[in-house]
Amino acid sequence: MRAVTSFLKKPQGLLVLSLVLVIFGSLFAGMFNTSFYSVKVKEIKFEADHGTLSGLLYMPKGAGADDKRPVIITTHGYLNTKEMQDAPAIEMSRRGYIVLALDMYDHGDSRWSGEFSVEDRFSTFWIYSQFDAAKYIYEQDFTKKDDQGNAYVAVSGHSMGGFSTLLSMYMDEMSALQTGYRMIHAGISVGSDYSYAAAVAPQDQLQAAYGSRTVGMIAGQYDEFFFNKSDEEKTDEEKEVQGTVTRKDFAATASGKTFLGLAPDAARGETGKFIPVESGDLTVEGTVVRPSQTGEHIMFTPNQTHPWNHFSGTTTGHLIDFYAHAFEGVTSPNQTHVNLDSGNQIWWAKEAFNFVALIGFFLMIVPLVTLMLRLPFLRNAISGEIATVSAAVGGVQKTIYWIAIAFSTLIPAILFPTLMDKESNGLNVLRIIALILLIVSVLGAIVGFIMSSSKKNDYKTSGRLKNMAVGSVLLTVVSLVMWLIFNYSDNIVATSSYFNEPTTNQIVYWALVSALIMILVTFAFHYFSKKDAGTRFSDYGISLNIVTIVASLVTAVLAVVIGYALLFVVQAIFGTDFRIWTFAVRTFESDHFITALRYVPFFLVYFFVSTVALNANTRGKRGGMFLSIVLNVGGLVLWIALQYGLDFTKGVAMYPGQALNAILLFALIPCLVIAAVYARKLFEKTNNVWVAALVNTFLFTMITVANTVLFWNMV
Repeated sequence: MRAVTSFLKKPQGLLVLSLVLVIFGSLFAGMFNTSFYSVKVKEIKFEADHGTLSGLLYMPKGAGADDKRPVIITTHGYLNTKEMQDAPAIEMSRRGYIVLALDMYDHGDSRWSGEFSVEDRFSTFWIYSQFDAAKYIYEQDFTKKDDQGNAYVAVSGHSMGGFSTLLSMYMDEMSALQTGYRMIHAGISVGSDYSYAAAVAPQDQLQAAYGSRTVGMIAGQYDEFFFNKSDEEKTDEEKEVQGTVTRKDFAATASGKTFLGLAPDAARGETGKFIPVESGDLTVEGTVVRPSQTGEHIMFTPNQTHPWNHFSGTTTGHLIDFYAHAFEGVTSPNQTHVNLDSGNQIWWAKEAFNFVALIGFFLMIVPLVTLMLRLPFLRNAISGEIATVSAAVGGVQKTIYWIAIAFSTLIPAILFPTLMDKESNGLNVLRIIALILLIVSVLGAIVGFIMSSSKKNDYKTSGRLKNMAVGSVLLTVVSLVMWLIFNYSDNIVATSSYFNEPTTNQIVYWALVSALIMILVTFAFHYFSKKDAGTRFSDYGISLNIVTIVASLVTAVLAVVIGYALLFVVQAIFGTDFRIWTFAVRTFESDHFITALRYVPFFLVYFFVSTVALNANTRGKRGGMFLSIVLNVGGLVLWIALQYGLDFTKGVAMYPGQALNAILLFALIPCLVIAAVYARKLFEKTNNVWVAALVNTFLFTMITVANTVLFWNMV
């Protein structure tokens, strides 16, 4: 045992352990993903009406042209990918259904083919993805149909995938009026109401189009976006809340009651029960084109947030129950597990082993880099030993130090809503603050140089004043850059054909401002305090040796390439990637890579500054690693705790208008935690910032870019 422990302390041992975790986790994740190899999971791509669609096709053994089955098409929401539909895909395929987990257009590996403007980017993917996929599935020889050619296909989607689901049934009915057959038998939306779909048709006509279909809705009571009361239904107090991150009860709203076949003034609708609902007449330009039909509707209202739906046994159980009812009597006799109880679920085990592999992946980077640094050229990435940045001495300095630590921890979180949304009022305040800092810095530089010249005979005092003057000059430059970034915010990483990922643009802007604040604090402390205490420029680990920088660049590139090569191999062999909930390391397409290169310079600024600041403030200190993590994410963790804590306890979040941005933190925070660990560990290996900053830049830029919407054909 002692020998094993000793081996694991070495980089070779950690590397072996990380690979074992990756292989072990991926092997078992693959087993559960395929229901112990009783389901074949294959990634497919097909040309559709509006571009190329990609998906994971779950094909139970025996299913095919000779044993046709009902098919379920399930898709994700905005920013996500097909892998987020693991739970329903696994559970329904193990029950004998054929499942297509779909990437909507411009998400994951699917691409919209036509050009569109920045303004029209939300008028593409969610409108057509689900119906285009249904048309493809209808043509496959494994899809079960009745004697009239109506297909037994169910559609489902989360969030904007839910809107696509609601619209696909409407489009299918319009198509059926011409063809005489339906391609969609049933549908259930998750985390989406009629708010977006109403842009195509009003709720009454959407429901009229559903006709005799079985339709469901899963409406979380803490959904950050949807299921809200109309303005007419709100009390005066509710109207004062500016935003949608509140507690809600869709079954008690007029829209929810209408879905359940009730009048708007009726009592709250009954949930968790299939209810016969008259669809109403379907009309086109005022003319009835199909009379009312009776279908069954059901609503579920779990106590969940929007992203919670993905990772929930409750929601998955509701989906299982819905499909069992919708396809009752039409399943294949060979679907021997079709009647498994909805509580009998194994998807969570797949997620757990995905997480094991994810841990192995991130554990691999540091020992891999450590071993690579032993190679002839790459060892040039290591600098000589450097001193730690001088610590605060005395009560006043220590107090100022901890105030600065608290400020640096909290300010990125305090400014998070303003920066992510480029909110005008908040930016106006920041613009004024930057201008004040600019003026104070200019005055400080002038006074410092004048007083330094007047104290030439007092070398120590003159040197201190000169340091303050030089520091003030640098603070002037930083303040000016901050003012420019605040003043011209609309033109900085604005969504365009070049910067084609809207949420990545938001994160980049937040990261740039956060980096500038870190630079401001670091310069201030260095020139007003630490330089006088003997801290040198080299103590920050900023080596300007060209050979060191090039060797660091090659090391970082090789480490990230090897890591992703392992991912591609794992996916090819086991059919899985590395993930937990919304945080994932997934494979990418060439357009992801090209897009990542566009964002690399911005993220390099952030991770370079972050690596300098974290090591300057925590290296050599007790609990330094923990303090590094707190500096990177402490404020954001506190922000999200308050945001949801107030929502769950009071029914209104701290920032009711921060719906999407709060959700982005569920993946951003883990990235920043790991980046803090790498910043410290890789600095320790090289005595400079370069390898750490470059590894973090390349790795987390790729992770970010590959896990969000990419509008490749936007012009």
